[in-house]
Amino acid sequence: MTTSRVPSALQRHPGSDCEAVRTLAAAVRAFDAERVVLRFVLAGDLERLIIPPEDAARRAHELWLHTCFEAFLAVTGSAGYCELNFAPSRAWAMYRFSARRQGMAVITDARAPHLALERTAAGITLDATVFWRDLIPQASPLRLRLALAAVVEDEGGRLSYWAPRHPPGRPDFHHPDSFTLELDL
Repeated sequence: MTTSRVPSALQRHPGSDCEAVRTLAAAVRAFDAERVVLRFVLAGDLERLIIPPEDAARRAHELWLHTCFEAFLAVTGSAGYCELNFAPSRAWAMYRFSARRQGMAVITDARAPHLALERTAAGITLDATVFWRDLIPQASPLRLRLALAAVVEDEGGRLSYWAPRHPPGRPDFHHPDSFTLELDL
């Protein structure tokens, strides 16, 4: 049973361009006592985007160099956070940071996310189910701060960066101002 849902429209960073994307949205839903589902919906002209073909789910690195969806999870009051990356190929990565862009470590002690992909001529929807208790060792109840984002590669190999809100300057999903959503668990 769904306990809560937080939707968010993602906006393109003003320093990047991507006319092929019409809309990009993300949502997070908390289920039972341990699962969170992250949903990303990209609508646009897929023929003008580089979308990796779907494959078997597997761990990979540097997914942000191509089209991928991202989620950053932090507990309110904590400097540390987790970064989760999900590609339309169903490749995934999970990292833990001790503070902003510091102490990056691959998360190897968590269950793999379950990735479901739906692809149509109008766009793609990716649902990533993660076991948040594997990622965040604190007991409930707690308030989770989230940054949901995406990197989209166009047919020319140019990257565009999408988030609910962008801090000034270069795209930076790790910036504290990017953590715009809250979810009580």
